[in-house]
This record gives sequence, C-alpha cells and structure tokens, in this order.
Amino acid sequence: MTSPKTLADWLAHCERLHPKTIDMTLARTKTLIERLGLAFAVPVITVAGTNGKGSTCAMLEAIGLAAGYKVGAYIKPHLVHFEERCRVNGKMVSADELIPHFEAVEAARGDVALTYFEFTTLVIMRALAAAPVDLVILEVGLGGRLDAVNAVDPDVSVITSIDIDHVEYLGPDRESIGREKAHIARKGRPLIVGDPVPPHDHCQRATQIGKAACRGRG
Repeated sequence: MTSPKTLADWLAHCERLHPKTIDMTLARTKTLIERLGLAFAVPVITVAGTNGKGSTCAMLEAIGLAAGYKVGAYIKPHLVHFEERCRVNGKMVSADELIPHFEAVEAARGDVALTYFEFTTLVIMRALAAAPVDLVILEVGLGGRLDAVNAVDPDVSVITSIDIDHVEYLGPDRESIGREKAHIARKGRPLIVGDPVPPHDHCQRATQIGKAACRGRG
C-alpha cells in the first residue's frame, strides 16, 4: 500500500486500522503517549458533558485570547474541514501542519491498532503540545472515563450539562452517565460543574478525590 501523503490519505488510513469505530479504553492511548513522549508544558483544561461542550470550549478560548494568552484548542466534531478540530490562537491549523504529527503517531504505534478517534486525538494533542501556547483546551468526545482525551491529566476539569446519551456505552440514566463523565476530575485540582442539578456522583467523586471546587450553577 502506498504511504499516506495528504491529510485525506491519513484520515482514510486511520479509518482502516481498527475493526471497531468505537472501542473504549485508555490503554492504547496511554501507550502511545508514553512512546511519543507527549506532554503539555502549559495548563490544560478538559471539558466533558452531554450538551454545551463545544460552546464552553469556544467561550474559554475567547476568554483566554481576550486576556492576552496564546490558546490551543481541540474542538469537535468539525463542520466542513477536519482541521477545524485543532485551533491555535483562534485559527484552525493547516493540513500541512498536521501531517508531521500523523507521521509521528504512525511511526510510534507499531502494531497497536488505534481507532480513528484515538489516532486523530493523539495527532492533535501532539500538535498542540508543540505549539507556542500558554493554555490548552481539550474537548472530550464520548463520556469521560475511557475517552482518549482522559489519558491526559488536566489542571482544571469542566463538566457541562448531563443528559441521556450513548446509553450503550455510558449507562441508562443520568447518574450512570454522570459517573462516567466525572472521571475527568483529578485529585486536588478544580472541578467545575455546569449542570444546575448535577448528578449525585459528580460531587461525590469530587469529595472523594479532594476537589477544591465542585459546584453547579445557581
């Protein structure tokens, strides 16, 4: 098979690597993060939730830029171009800027069969880690506990509103779904909950891991 060269080639390649579209685990992503030596030297905000993730990320990005910070953001899904998912200082990166990161992930993965989401998430996180920014915002794709983005330890976690979604992966009710999303929280680091009536497990988990901030709106 001819080696991928264009962004379209790489995206098609990513779609062929794993037999499942969704295969939730952090193991593969963590393995590749270690192999790539991927790390962020700036604060990271991770945003999860059912509704409002994209607008929350956009608002955080706008606040950071208005305050004079250089901001990198991973926002999805894209509307027209894949490159919309990776923004640096308010602008989407070019396809050419992403190609070296696709090549690096491919070289590091060996025989690890990454899903499309895992591969592209690693590509964009590597691009943002290399970018000259002061802050990185990462939007969770599905759930939280086993989403590839959760392989990164955030400095601040944000959970927007919780509703019934992806029950086959996250559970049948708000408590189950909220429990999955609450796993983006980290010990001793702030957790911001945007749901006016957050599931019990949100604040229970926050208490268990010693969160300084766990409060909904109002």
